[in-house]
Parts: sequence; C-alpha cells; structure tokens
Amino acid sequence: MYPEDCVLVGVINRKRDLAIARDEHWYRVPQARLPRGVRAEYIGFFLSGAFGSRNGGVHYYAESTGLELARRRDLLPGEANHRRADEVYYRVALGDLIEKSPPVLNPTRRPISFIYTTWDRFIHARTVSDLYSEHDYFVDRIYHALRDSGMNAERSWDAERRDTGYPAHLRVPCQDGVFTASPEANGSWMLLDSAQDDDAILAAIKAEIARHGGPVTIGIPLEGL
Repeated sequence: MYPEDCVLVGVINRKRDLAIARDEHWYRVPQARLPRGVRAEYIGFFLSGAFGSRNGGVHYYAESTGLELARRRDLLPGEANHRRADEVYYRVALGDLIEKSPPVLNPTRRPISFIYTTWDRFIHARTVSDLYSEHDYFVDRIYHALRDSGMNAERSWDAERRDTGYPAHLRVPCQDGVFTASPEANGSWMLLDSAQDDDAILAAIKAEIARHGGPVTIGIPLEGL
C-alpha cells in the first residue's frame, strides 16, 4: 500500500451484490460509467439505503486483483431479462473484503456514483468529502449539476493523473466534438474559476456547449446496475 495508490469507491445497492463481493470476490462496473477503464489498486464500497443502519457509508474495501470485460447477462445469468442484460461491464476481481473502521460516512448526503481517490485520503477519511482534493470537489459539484440538467458529462480525477497525465476535468460529448473544462489551465480547455458563483459557471459552460453544437444526451441511471 502506497499513499498514491488509486482507490475507486463504488456503490452497492443490493445485499446480493455485497454477498457476491464477499463470497465470490468480484464487483461489476458499467463500462459506460468509466469509459477510460478501471485504474485502481483498491475498491471501496459505499452501501446504499438497502443496508439499514449501514446505509450511506463506505464500510468495506478490497484489493483489486484482476479485470475483464463481460456482458451483464453472463455475469448474472439469473437476471438475463434485465433491461441492461446486453451491456458491457468490467468484472473486477477482488481480494478479501476488509472492514473500513471507522467507515466513511456521508452526513451531507452528497450524490454518490463513482469516486476516484488516493490511498492516503481513503484510509484517513471520515466523511465522503475527505475523499476529494480541492479540484476534485469542485469538478464533482459541477459534474452533478450538468448531469441533473440531462447532459452526459464525464469527469476525471486528480487521483488518475498518475496514469492519464491530466488534472481533474470535465468532458461533455457534443455534436461538434468534445468540450473539456478544468480548474487547472491546460491548452484549449475552458478554465473553471472556483471563485465564481456556480450558476455563472454553469451558464458559461452551457454557452460553450451550445457553441459546440449542443450536447449528446444520454442517461445511465445508477439504480439497478
């Protein structure tokens, strides 16, 4: 374990999926959610409302020991009629589940899908906000605002910089190419100013997206992954 090791925090919505992670040692991630792949030495598990008193927190993690692609119907043959049965997922092989003590809680009820963070942040985190760098926090806030407005926004994390070479940033596929913005200056990317009001930032982003022909909209709901 090294401070700069990557940790991917993902959501588990069903008790059955936690049992699969614990007993069968694998976890699934929709390829569409992380199109650049799963780059993480460890996977943390945020438990949703199905888990009673343990909901709303990261209570477990495991080492990532392998990766392959498979369709959902092949991973879960008993759910062959699921609406996403033919979609492609990463099957992340896992080591033993380890309890995160104390857990990483979510007192402000931040929206959670996937979070990339570093091992040093993860192991010391007490709340979800502790998982973010300053730039990650800002990018994530704008990311969720764009997705709430129906835009297929993607984000990249500071924790991924070791592999990608890029800082935290947002990408929005548009009719005339990809719009990219970041709190750090990077070539032709739009520079996000965290000192500005969020509404002003969103208005500026939407104006740039419109200049690129408008967004390519697609919805990938988290529920029922």
